[in-house]
This record gives sequence, structure tokens and C-alpha cells, in this order.
Amino acid sequence: MSGFDAELAAAQEALVRAMTADGPMPGGFDAEAVRAAAHGILLKRAGEVAGAWPALADSYGTSWKAVFTRWAAGRPTRGSFRDGWDFAREHRDDLEGDAARELSLAEVRWTYDGESPPRPRRASARRVPGGLAVQFRGRVRTFGGGPSG
Repeated sequence: MSGFDAELAAAQEALVRAMTADGPMPGGFDAEAVRAAAHGILLKRAGEVAGAWPALADSYGTSWKAVFTRWAAGRPTRGSFRDGWDFAREHRDDLEGDAARELSLAEVRWTYDGESPPRPRRASARRVPGGLAVQFRGRVRTFGGGPSG
């Protein structure tokens, strides 16, 4: 890699860090424009997470984007599924109804330590609001907690 290519790569990396992970503003960029672009990226992330976790997003109603973007600012994305799961875990005590059920069903299907990518479980059981979810060989059945997920 030439010196120019290395400098360009470093500048691009600094810009991405400033826009997505609350990194310092690199020199030579319009700070207001970078902040506006960063906010746009956070809103896009909120929409993508809402697609992966619809009950979670619905539980926050019109405040979803504001709550999620506040939480996500300074956190690099790990994909909409993991971002939603991390958010839901941090807000577990506030979740009710369908949002709590959505998290429980993810936890019955997948094992996730918060660091490594989620992996499918072979068998597990978790409480869901009003009942129990059981997963065996990729099939989930719920008992007393509404329809199967």
C-alpha cells in the first residue's frame, strides 16, 4: 500500500469511527455534516432493528427511534439482530407483553453471550409472559403464553 493509500485508509477509518462509534472528529471534515450523517446512520439502525425486533420497537411506540438512537450512539453496530438483542437485554426489566415474549423466544432459539455471534440451540426452555416456550430441534412450542413463535 502506498503512503497516499495508507493515509486515505486512515482518514476513512477515522471518519467511520466518528460517525458510528462516537470517535473523535477527524481534521478536515465539516463537523456539523458529519454529525448529521451520524444521526442518519443511527436512525437507519433503529429502523433495521425494528424490522428484526418488531415487538420491541412497537413497545416503545413513537419514542422508539429516540430511545434506540440514544442507546446506540457510541456503540458500533453488530447487526440488527444483535443490536436489538443487546438493547432488549439492557432494558429487560422494562419489557412487557409481546416485547418480553420476543426476547424470551430469541433466547429459547439461540445462545448468545453478548460477544460471539448467536448460535442455534439444540434444546431449551424459557419462561414467556404467561407460560413457557420449549425448543427442540429447531421447533418452538409455547404453553400458556399465546401462539407458538
